[in-house]
Amino acid sequence: MTIKNVIFDFGGVLVDWNVRYLLKDYFKTEAETMAFLNKISFEEWNSSLDWGYPFAKSIVELQEKFPEYFDLFQRFYDDWEQMLGGCFTKTVALIEKLKEDGYALYGLTNWSAETFPIAYNKYPVFKNFDAIAVSGAEKLAKPDERFYRILLDRYDLNPEECIFIDDRQDNIETANKLGIHGIVFDNEDTIEAKVYAALK
Repeated sequence: MTIKNVIFDFGGVLVDWNVRYLLKDYFKTEAETMAFLNKISFEEWNSSLDWGYPFAKSIVELQEKFPEYFDLFQRFYDDWEQMLGGCFTKTVALIEKLKEDGYALYGLTNWSAETFPIAYNKYPVFKNFDAIAVSGAEKLAKPDERFYRILLDRYDLNPEECIFIDDRQDNIETANKLGIHGIVFDNEDTIEAKVYAALK
């Protein structure tokens, strides 16, 4: 079946988002940074935002639990944009090429509904997308297949006519299970060749 739609994950595929960009002002070594992130269960905390937990409330809870980092957690909220390292230029070029070639473009992203608009408004490349499903707004996140179905059903997409690009294998596996052709993003240098090979 002919591919008509290309679905992109954003964090790690299009946008270089990393909390370390903000933390470099606080910790001198990677070991210190990792110790801090492990102490506060950063991955779990960030995942809760992806699932729609209120950002401000989550910051207050961190400040109450770890008062020694009170000011740093406030910066998580006030200076969140400093965690953005820009967009991957070759992914941007791929998106623009796909758009020119007539493919419909969609986003399926695990992202807080409160912070995603910051990135959306900062980077013009997002205007190329026909529609975007944001996990924080839907209160569902990858790899839960219900999140994928929201995008498919809302825009009447046939899974067999879709390619999905993501940097996590578990997210790709769910896409494949639903009949979507999944492509693992390893780096921006190889992704265009992978996508256009799948489009043939």
